[in-house]
Amino acid sequence: MKRRLFLAALFGSAAAPLVRSVEQSTEALPLKIEKIHRSDEEWRKLLTPEQFRVLRDDGTESAGSSPLNDEKRKGEYVCAGCELPLFTSDMKYDSGTGWPSFFTTIPGHVETKLDFRMILPRTEYHCARCGGHQGHVFDDGPPPSGKRWCNNGVALKFVPAAG
Repeated sequence: MKRRLFLAALFGSAAAPLVRSVEQSTEALPLKIEKIHRSDEEWRKLLTPEQFRVLRDDGTESAGSSPLNDEKRKGEYVCAGCELPLFTSDMKYDSGTGWPSFFTTIPGHVETKLDFRMILPRTEYHCARCGGHQGHVFDDGPPPSGKRWCNNGVALKFVPAAG
């Protein structure tokens, strides 16, 4: 009986930090983003053919084709489909890959899923509001996250900071 109480106390105390961290993380969660649902026909009226191919058909633009690769001003990078802010200029870095890259996202503004199109699984991410395909996340980014959020430039619009 004593051993059972000891084990219960041990496992209970080991789980306490996990419970605390879950409680703390739920307090900081962003508000739920309302989804946008449109037909393909509606999307085709709003997007260029290349934006439609990337955002709605999970396409990829050619490396080095985006003018956003060279964007250095302060501002936000918003989804080209619905204008939800996904990244700030402070999150951007030059990965040398030919696509705009970021080391993190605005919390709650993207959703991820596994993508098996290249046989090996990759983490794909989409805009949390309209579901538009943005790119893939890799584990070869800089500190502090070690992540590279590799984005299709055509899936983004840059909004310069005021002033």
